This record gives sequence, C-alpha cells and structure tokens, in this order.
Amino acid sequence: MSKKPTKDSVTTASIEEQTAAFLKSGGAVQYVVKGKSGQIFPTGAKQINPKKS
Repeated sequence: MSKKPTKDSVTTASIEEQTAAFLKSGGAVQYVVKGKSGQIFPTGAKQINPKKS
C-alpha cells in the first residue's frame, strides 16, 4: 500500500507560489547575515546546572 499525500504537505511549487503571492502583495524579503539568527532576544531553552555548589 502506498501512502497518499496529505493536503497540508509542503512542496517546492507551493512555497514558490506563496512567495510570489507575498512579493506581489507588497511584501519584502529581509536577508540575514550568515551566522546570525535574526532574533533580538534568544527564546530557546536555557542550560541549567543540576549540581549545587
């Protein structure tokens, strides 16, 4: 039995269509320098030390 693709599966073609629609509606793409996340405030998990001194 082969799996049927789901409706919400993302394809390259759908991403290109969405990007084109976004740009056509006046949206702009901002490029971030390599090595930078673009985040102002980090929101990831914080490292904790389970050993108390």
